[in-house]
Amino acid sequence: MDVDLLLSNGQIVDVDAGSVRRADVAIRGETIRAVCDRFQGTAREVLDCSGLVIAPGFVDAHVHGDAMLLADPLHEPAIRQGVTTYIIGQDGSSYAPGSRRVVDYFRRYTAGFNGNPDIDWGWTGVEEYLARFDRRVALNVAYLIPNGNLRLEVVGAEPRKATQAELDRMCALLREGLDAGGIGLSTGLEYVPSRFADTAELIALARVLADRGLPFVSHIRGYAPHRVQGALEEMRAIHRASGAAIHISHFNVKAPLLQWIDEAIGSGMDVTYDTYPYTAGSTILAMVALPPWAQAGGLQAILERLSDRQVRDRIRQWMAQDCPYSLDHVKLTYIQSPAYRQYEGMMLPDAARLAGADLCDFVCDVLLASDLAAGIVHFQSHRTEADVLALMRHPAQMACSDGIFVGAYPHPRGWGAFARFVGRYTREGRWSLVEAVRHCSTHAVRRFRLGRRGAIRTGYIADLACFAPDEFEDCATFESGRTPAKGMRHVLVAGTPVLKNGVRTDALPGRVIQPE
Repeated sequence: MDVDLLLSNGQIVDVDAGSVRRADVAIRGETIRAVCDRFQGTAREVLDCSGLVIAPGFVDAHVHGDAMLLADPLHEPAIRQGVTTYIIGQDGSSYAPGSRRVVDYFRRYTAGFNGNPDIDWGWTGVEEYLARFDRRVALNVAYLIPNGNLRLEVVGAEPRKATQAELDRMCALLREGLDAGGIGLSTGLEYVPSRFADTAELIALARVLADRGLPFVSHIRGYAPHRVQGALEEMRAIHRASGAAIHISHFNVKAPLLQWIDEAIGSGMDVTYDTYPYTAGSTILAMVALPPWAQAGGLQAILERLSDRQVRDRIRQWMAQDCPYSLDHVKLTYIQSPAYRQYEGMMLPDAARLAGADLCDFVCDVLLASDLAAGIVHFQSHRTEADVLALMRHPAQMACSDGIFVGAYPHPRGWGAFARFVGRYTREGRWSLVEAVRHCSTHAVRRFRLGRRGAIRTGYIADLACFAPDEFEDCATFESGRTPAKGMRHVLVAGTPVLKNGVRTDALPGRVIQPE
C-alpha cells in the first residue's frame, strides 16, 4: 500500500478497546488507511512518533470562535492543544441566520466574548457564513443555529412572548439553517434576546430538532445554587414535550447536581453536558452587571438608558439588592474603549475606586464608552476544584474550553483547557488517558454526529493529535491568559499537518462538518 503520510512508532489511544498500544497509522488523503503493528507499504512522508501519544483530534464542544477564527485562521490556541474541531454558534448568539440588522446587533452585543474583528462581514445566511470557514481555516467547524438570532429576526429585542405566527416563522428559519449545515440549536437564556423566550417557544424549536435527531443545546437560565434547579426543570419540560435530546452548556455547578443528571437519565431523558476545568467563568460585563429590563429593546435603547441618571439609580438599586452575580469577584478582561483600557486586568471594584466613581456609574460609563464591548472573568465562590473533577468524569460529560479570544487578560481556558484535561489531569491521576480522550473527543463526536472522527480506525478521517505525555501541559494563567500550551508535536486535520515537529504550518484544511 502506498500512502501520503505515516505516523510511526506511536502509542495510539484505542477508545474502543480501552487501551493504549504501540501502532503505526498510515494516511492517504484525508483518511486513515491502516492502523497496524508494522506498516509494510511505502509512505511519501514519515513522522517518527516514538515516545508520543497519538490521539483522535480533540473536539471543543463549546467555544467562541465565531469571528475570531476568521480573523486568525491559523489559530494556535486550539492547534497547540490538539483541538481539531470547534463547535460554534453557542449561547444563542452568533452571525447567521439573520438580516444585516441582526448581524450588526450580535457583532456589538457579543463583542466582549466573540470579538468584533476587521473581517469581511458580507455573508447573508448560514450557508454563506459557513463557507467562510471551509478550507479557509486550520481546524474544522460545526455550527449550532442560535435561537437569539431567530428571535431577534422575527420578534425583535422586546421582552414579550412570540405569537403563533412568529413561532412558525422561527421554526421555518431553524429548518432552513439546519438544511444549510447546522448540527442543532443553541440557546443563551441569560443573554438578550434569548432570555425573553418562554418555555413554549423553546419547545416549539426543540420539536424541529427532534424530527431530525439533533440536540437542543442550552446555556440554561442560571447556574448559581438558587437558580439552577428551576433551570434544569425547564430542560426536563422541553425534553418531555418535544422528545429532543438535551445538551447543557458549561454545566458549572456543584457536584451534588450530578444526582439530577443520573435521575434524568434513569427516567429515560437523553441529556449530556460540557464543562471546562476551571472554577472561574467568563462572559460580557452587560450580562452580569445590568438587569434584564435595562437590556431590552435593542442596542440604542440600552445605550440611552445608560446615559439617563434616573435609570442609573434604578440599576444601582438592582445591583445592591437583586443582582445574581457578586460584582466584587468580577475582573475586567477586555474594554473596547481606549479611554478605559487601563482598567483591563483589574477587579471591578478596584477599577471603579481608581476611576473615582461608584460601581454603578463606572459600569455604565465603561459600557457606554465601549458600545457595550467589555468582557469579564467571574471568580465564583460556590464551586471548588473537587466539583470540577467530579463533573468531568461523569459519562454524560464532554470537554469544552468556552474559549474567548479577545482582550489583554482573557480567561486561560481558551489556551489551556484541553492541555489541562489531557495532560495535567492524566499525569495527576485524576483519570486515565483513555478516559480523557473519550471525554475530549469521542463523546462530542457521537453527541453531535460529526461522522468518522473521535477514534483511530481504518476509514476514519485523519484528525489526529500527537503529543509528548510527560510534557503536554497548560501554561496559560489568569495573569497571562494568552500563553500557549506546550508538549504538542504534530496535529493533523483531514490528513494535513497543521502542526509538525512543534512548528505551525500554513495549511488551512479545516472542513465544515454537517451531521451524519
